[in-house]
Amino acid sequence: MSYFYSDPSRESDPHALPDAEVFYADAGDLDECFGLGDDDDEPSPAGWYAYACFPGCLPDGDPCGPFDSEAEAIEEWRSMYCD
Repeated sequence: MSYFYSDPSRESDPHALPDAEVFYADAGDLDECFGLGDDDDEPSPAGWYAYACFPGCLPDGDPCGPFDSEAEAIEEWRSMYCD
């Protein structure tokens, strides 16, 4: 798991913390934690996911994904949640 800044311009601010996390999950790993499996017992798909999360805190909401790569997950997260 890796933390990153939703707004990359905040990386140089010594008082700012990363506000999102990206991680890889195997098929079915997120079902129990986030309830992402389908109603017809299909497991959640494997891939890279991102969600809002400060270091040392629980996630704030469900993850978005899956994506094919870590970079793709971060790029999509930033496009969805930044101006």
